[in-house]
Amino acid sequence: MAKRLSRVQTISLGFLLIIAAGTVLLMLPIASRDGQGAGFLNSLFTATSSTCVTGLVVVDTYTNWTLFGQAVILLLIQAGGLGFITIGIFFSIFLKRKIGLKERNLIQESVNTLQIGGTVRLVRKIVCYTAVIEGTGALLLMIRFIPKFGWAKGVWYGIFHSISAFCNAGFDLMGQFEPYGSLTMYYDDVLVNLVVMALILVGGIGFIVWDDISIHKWNVKKYLLHTKIVLAMTLALTVGGSILFYVFEQGNLLAGMDAKGQILSSLFGAVTPRTAGFNTVDTGAYSEGTRLLTILLMFIGGSPGSTAGGVKTTTMMVILLYIWSNLRNKKGLNIFGRRLDEDSIKKASTVFFINLLLASASALLMFGLEGQIPMSDILMEVFSAIGTVGISTGITRDITVASKYLLILLMYSGRIGSMSFALSFTEKKQGSLVQLPTERITIG
Repeated sequence: MAKRLSRVQTISLGFLLIIAAGTVLLMLPIASRDGQGAGFLNSLFTATSSTCVTGLVVVDTYTNWTLFGQAVILLLIQAGGLGFITIGIFFSIFLKRKIGLKERNLIQESVNTLQIGGTVRLVRKIVCYTAVIEGTGALLLMIRFIPKFGWAKGVWYGIFHSISAFCNAGFDLMGQFEPYGSLTMYYDDVLVNLVVMALILVGGIGFIVWDDISIHKWNVKKYLLHTKIVLAMTLALTVGGSILFYVFEQGNLLAGMDAKGQILSSLFGAVTPRTAGFNTVDTGAYSEGTRLLTILLMFIGGSPGSTAGGVKTTTMMVILLYIWSNLRNKKGLNIFGRRLDEDSIKKASTVFFINLLLASASALLMFGLEGQIPMSDILMEVFSAIGTVGISTGITRDITVASKYLLILLMYSGRIGSMSFALSFTEKKQGSLVQLPTERITIG
């Protein structure tokens, strides 16, 4: 059967198996603080959110799960962030097993590389860089956590939050002070804010960008077009998002803060929707403008081949360029001295509209299921799930069972990619070779 599965179907099935294993482990009595074992739905939701590096939770991570349960969640986050294909291939390399063409194709599909050549080398880099970045982040966070929590818990908290931030998961262990509070107690802490934001951004720019920068260092002219677009969009969304967050919240959440708290909160409010899920201010108290901004940032997400979700920065750039080119009545999409190929335009359009349609349809269905919950709360929840973000106004634990299963499906499709999710059902089907007659219609 495995031989008949396509690359997309293999990856989709692999994530399902990891989620299933995580669900079983979280249902064990040893995983829950009450010693009774969590129910199936709560375990499935948590396992899916962890594996799909989302961060939406139906129970608080610290108050509900034991150290064993937290470790399971962390392993699922790491497997989901790096991708089980990457981890599996790395162990094969470590054991000096031969990596065939099929495995190289799977790597290419899993991390969205532009070519099949050099994929094994890229896997080595991904794992090594990840270990160094997560380790550095953990050590820096320990500077703040060890004095507050003691050595054992401080070390564990540093490791947990570093991996969660780098993998853009958004799970936290601060529930011992305030359940579901995330990092609100550190809203004006420079070290925690900068380290977590750096981990989120580095994890979200993608493995291809890492590799390109490691090869060409500061020689920007030699960067791939992909790298230039990712870095430009990341900078624009971070700076622009921070400014808009400040404008929308200066008379609301930022009103009682000093300048340092306002700057850090604004930056964090722009970075975390890309797609981490941590929060340093009460997301349930967001103004309507900030909610819309957050939804847009969650929809865009991170970059291809990264630990982040969303339609991706490159997709958004191609869509914007395509619109701008049509408005100016120009042929071809040109940027940074290069012209984009037609396949990129087709794929970007498909990814954009599949995500938009899936989110819209899910929001309408959830409106019908929930009834009295405000529209902006439901939209935040739906776009957070499909973008694998984890930001919520707090309704996740209160919605109906049907809505929770809907969010599980959205998180899964968001992690493997909405286009990949659709292709997993249709990829084997052959289209007709006969073309029908052409006829024009009126547009606009």
